[in-house]
Amino acid sequence: MKFRMGVVGYGKRGSSVTREILLRMKDVQVIAVCDRYEDRVREGQADVEKKEGKTANGYTDYREMLEKEALDGVYIAAAWEYHAEIAMEAMRRGVPVALEVGGAYSIESLWRMVRTQEETETPVMLMENCCFGKDELLVTSMVRGGVLGDVVHCHGAYAHFLGDEILMGEKDRHYRLRNYMRRNCENYPTHELGPIAKVLNINRGNQMVSLVSVASRAAGLEAYAKSHPEQYGDFIGTKFAQGDIINTIITCADGSTISLRLDTTLPRFYSREFTVRGTKGLYEQGNNYVYLMGEPEFWEPAEQYGKYGNNAAKYEEDYLPPVWRNITSEDTEAGHGGMDAVEFRVFVDCLKAGKPMPIDIYDTAAWMCISVLSEASIAQGGAPQAIPDFTDGKWVLREPMDVVELKY
Repeated sequence: MKFRMGVVGYGKRGSSVTREILLRMKDVQVIAVCDRYEDRVREGQADVEKKEGKTANGYTDYREMLEKEALDGVYIAAAWEYHAEIAMEAMRRGVPVALEVGGAYSIESLWRMVRTQEETETPVMLMENCCFGKDELLVTSMVRGGVLGDVVHCHGAYAHFLGDEILMGEKDRHYRLRNYMRRNCENYPTHELGPIAKVLNINRGNQMVSLVSVASRAAGLEAYAKSHPEQYGDFIGTKFAQGDIINTIITCADGSTISLRLDTTLPRFYSREFTVRGTKGLYEQGNNYVYLMGEPEFWEPAEQYGKYGNNAAKYEEDYLPPVWRNITSEDTEAGHGGMDAVEFRVFVDCLKAGKPMPIDIYDTAAWMCISVLSEASIAQGGAPQAIPDFTDGKWVLREPMDVVELKY
């Protein structure tokens, strides 16, 4: 019998995951599509019918869908503001949740999510695809194998110019616009934080304790609007709340630190800047290189990049996880180079086997809370903010868990 999935939110992300991932999984059937906009519902039904030969039931109210459909799981890709309430409704109805990423809006909502999951025991997995990336998993294997020594600092970024996506928000019915107009925070922390949290065993022997965040002034979006008056003239003179650069530093219980940067409104190329610093060496994703103690030192970065560029590939024979050794071309072409296919395979397989989710409700709450706390820190001039222990002390006893089987 096929695994029956429902999809809530059929915008850019929800539709692409449905078409490229869910409808390609031979053991998954999409039986219901929900979106507040009827045209998106019809689009989803057409996508399902084209692939499966029969249409999915359509809804504009997720509560109705969860009540009427016999679902084995629900994928939530709605606007950020509604993630928590939809997830909790699914949990209360016993429907396992695949929750798309985004930041939170209150600490209270996160505690409610945690308590709801604990009370219902409904499985929840935050679908942070970057935790399943080839680079991130290779380096995590190397860390587990001791190649980089004792890890004391990690860095990551969501660095990606989103000017068009943000300013087209009203036309495209996209939630980023209203967030950039009203909030000033690290609004999208999990792409960079998720893999780092796994490296550092956060919530499983280690814990994030506090953070400080600072924001630059907001200039990029207005400047972009001025340079494209025919498209975005209505935004000329608009004062956006969201700073162009948000820097966040997190301290952990074991003394390690994490630095994050949100960088989405100034001209730039895409990068996550995944960086791991240990007592024996470092990894930097930007040039995909490993530098170990004792290797030649260069004083000019360009020379060093030329010498070590992409040398992480030589560690793949010993440390690349099986899931990436055996990945198919169909998976790598489906979305984000293969990481989307891997994460949804893990979600479905965990449910079928009754295994715990590798990114569970405690991870979900801890990673999402960075948005709320960074907002408070920025508003208070960079004042430290305590990070809640959503495990209620269980982090001390919980064993480390990687998202897939590693090789080291």
